[in-house]
Amino acid sequence: MAEVYDIVIYGASGFTGKHVVREALKFVSPNSPLTSLALAGRSSSKLVETLKWASTSHPTIPVLVADTSDPPSLRRMASQAKLVLNCVGPFRLHGEPVVAACVEAGCDYLDICGEPEFMERMEAVYYEKAVEMGSLVVSACGFDSVPAELGLMFNSRQWVSPAVLNRVQAYVTLESDKRIVGNFATFESAVLGVANANKLTKLRRSSRKRSRPSIPGYAPPKGPTIEHQEKIGLWATRLPSADATVVRRTLSMLTANPGGLQGVNENPKQAEKRVAFWSKIKPAHFGVKIATKNLVGVIELIAVGLSIGLLGRFPIGKWLLLNFPSVLSLGYFRKNGPTDDEIASSSFKMWFLGQGFSDANLVSKEPDTEIITGVTGPEIGYVTTPIILVQCALIVLQQRGDLPKGGVFPPGIVFGPTDLQDRLQENGVSFDVISKS
Repeated sequence: MAEVYDIVIYGASGFTGKHVVREALKFVSPNSPLTSLALAGRSSSKLVETLKWASTSHPTIPVLVADTSDPPSLRRMASQAKLVLNCVGPFRLHGEPVVAACVEAGCDYLDICGEPEFMERMEAVYYEKAVEMGSLVVSACGFDSVPAELGLMFNSRQWVSPAVLNRVQAYVTLESDKRIVGNFATFESAVLGVANANKLTKLRRSSRKRSRPSIPGYAPPKGPTIEHQEKIGLWATRLPSADATVVRRTLSMLTANPGGLQGVNENPKQAEKRVAFWSKIKPAHFGVKIATKNLVGVIELIAVGLSIGLLGRFPIGKWLLLNFPSVLSLGYFRKNGPTDDEIASSSFKMWFLGQGFSDANLVSKEPDTEIITGVTGPEIGYVTTPIILVQCALIVLQQRGDLPKGGVFPPGIVFGPTDLQDRLQENGVSFDVISKS
């Protein structure tokens, strides 16, 4: 019998994978829920190099060779894991074989995907089998989309009856003393998302209809392409990220299961706590915009979005984008990613502007109450994402009985009632109430 490890990090030698290894090593100890760890990927020599990079003490961590083009190697890997953390993107190209192997082996799976089509396809294809095998499959356990999910819930919990929430608009700002440079895999995912946009539309048409939450009041108007949000001093434009679709999936699942999802072995006290948590979460219209402190910054971001949106539709345009990312993204993305200095000097802030009514009887009028909350943290791709993924993983190991037996879910519906927010707060991602008016 091969040894079974608490966590196997797949894609451990990749740009993000390396940082996940470094973060996970902080929590390996006999007194931690994480007592054994293994690294997996295509090249054992690169995995050994990653370990040297990630740790000064070079602990003896096993390396497993597995490749998405070799399903038997993935099945071997999954059979040696309680939980696989998948860091290999773009997930549209490399994700499904890993999910399939984990579901078949009945092990749990978390990833850092921000690609709506992949996540929704995995739910459509593997949900029933994952329930049957007791495999918990949760995507978007990184900056996409945990700050959005927990940020919305945090804002929602500030609305105390008789006040009711109608909408939450999130604004993401990325800050740095140096240049802001994104992860190339994120750029590649965006380009491929545009190139395959029709597949997502088709998938949604063919999937079973989701429960629609009932939200008091009217849906907010679309608003201008460029918005000046005076209250927080920012210029903003719509961000076509996965966050809004992931939040909508969670709210839809909550509508179908008002008390949340039952834990596989939860005790009555835990069940009561879960139901009490979800009773405080009100559904709301939710959108995300990317924001900067000046108008020029927003115009640059729109130019990058247009470049991806227009060129990504054609094979030659896609080729140009993926081969000359720095030129066509105005330097926001580079093939070799940001430098250590650029990572260290970067941070993010998400503002959540919640609007609603001071009393449920006023829902036919315009919102008269506003609560602004914020989520702040370090650089999003290589610092915040590993922090979130590793904390989600520790919860799965430590509190598995309180989580659903199996199935394919967004992170909010699974981790909402756990102590994830407190854990993130302890590890550098903060939640704050900014103002109530």
